[in-house]
Amino acid sequence: MQTVAVQPVNPPDKRPEQDTVALALQGVEVSYAGAPALRGVTLTVPRGAAVALLGANGAGKTTTIRTIAGLLGLHSARLTAGSVTTHGQSIERLASHEIARLGIAHVPEGRLIFSGMSVEENLRIGATSRTTGGATATMERVLEMFPVLRRRLRDAGGYLSGGEQQMLAISRALMADPNVLLLDEVSLGLAPLITRSIFETLAEIRRESGTSMLVVEQNANLALEFCDYAFIIESGRVLYEGSADDLRHDPQVRDLYLGGSSGESAHTATSRRRPSRTAGWLS
Repeated sequence: MQTVAVQPVNPPDKRPEQDTVALALQGVEVSYAGAPALRGVTLTVPRGAAVALLGANGAGKTTTIRTIAGLLGLHSARLTAGSVTTHGQSIERLASHEIARLGIAHVPEGRLIFSGMSVEENLRIGATSRTTGGATATMERVLEMFPVLRRRLRDAGGYLSGGEQQMLAISRALMADPNVLLLDEVSLGLAPLITRSIFETLAEIRRESGTSMLVVEQNANLALEFCDYAFIIESGRVLYEGSADDLRHDPQVRDLYLGGSSGESAHTATSRRRPSRTAGWLS
């Protein structure tokens, strides 16, 4: 299987300095109707890096994304402790549209495109939160990256295939000219070849623009190919973190989270490795 080509921005075995951090969560706790969902989550996304957040269904991945994007209130959840910052600025108390204007764009699970609007209208809506000029040039660039969208520019979003809708959701987020891209389950419901093609385009976006990315992904092996660093979350707590390469080859992580050992030599997961209590998901 072809590996998605990425270029690490920072040494993945070292925590970034504060002035190089695009996104940081520190001790974040979130509850739904009093039931804890996140329990002291701490993670960082360096500028220009791609960081994976992996875990089983219900582990807290999407809640983490909602916390960053300012969407907890829409889901009857609330932040009870901790901080969220982007480039050193606190955002945990801001509304979602204010967070978007600071350069954080969200590609939600399930795509959530505007199905009754055309592809072009979806893209133009994505540009409403940008604080820079050049929306026309950005649209031209995303249509170059996803040429099928150019052919379907006048079609309603609801008539697109699942893969085309995912391309549209990513392109809509890129129209905001983001510093940080939150990607929630890009591969969900898509054929493997389409998924890989989308990740190859995301790698191209990283190389061109240096956009930082936090990737929540059910296909853990693919996410670890694409990303520089990864956090594994279970029951609302980060249990493992380390460079993507070390986690991909670590025997315990492979057995619990990646579908078994590859037979390759053992590596030890770097940084704050915490023991897992239960077996997690299989990719």
